[in-house]
Amino acid sequence: MRKEKITRKHEVQFYSDDASFQVGFSRFVETALGAGRTAVVVVAEPHRKSLIQRLREHGVDIGIIIEQGRLIVVDVAEMLATIMVDDFVEPVRFSKVTSGLLAASTKASKGEHPAVAICGECAPTLWAQGRADAAVQLEHLWDQIAGTHSLDILCGYVLTRPELEADIRIYERICAEHSAVCHL
Repeated sequence: MRKEKITRKHEVQFYSDDASFQVGFSRFVETALGAGRTAVVVVAEPHRKSLIQRLREHGVDIGIIIEQGRLIVVDVAEMLATIMVDDFVEPVRFSKVTSGLLAASTKASKGEHPAVAICGECAPTLWAQGRADAAVQLEHLWDQIAGTHSLDILCGYVLTRPELEADIRIYERICAEHSAVCHL
């Protein structure tokens, strides 16, 4: 049996507004589902509603793919409450949560080599809450997973240029944890 080489695909996209965020995440999810992957989406409630609506408008049968386990939607606040201790990500909790998500999503993935696509806004939420070091820590932990599993990760930050430039040091640290950086 031939072992597949794992390539690191942990990308970040910076969006200027919610509308471009919704477009970027819905394209990512649609592409994943179209390729037979399972999509895991970790977003806040307003983004969840708009993403689901947009996917429906593009012909995705949300009920069926959720029932099949090919779309897993996780609330960002619940995820952070589970993995955070004080102001930092607790690595053991993070590992437990992500292991469970990866096991469930890999099982539901179609194809000979199951693959998973994960998109979320956990680290951006932490940064927005003033916990920039925790955001960088979380990006680092996700990057470690990206290097050891067959998955694509997309992190989405809704930030304007002035917001990014206000703390360029954190922005650069976050970018360094990703295999690609895009501004939309």
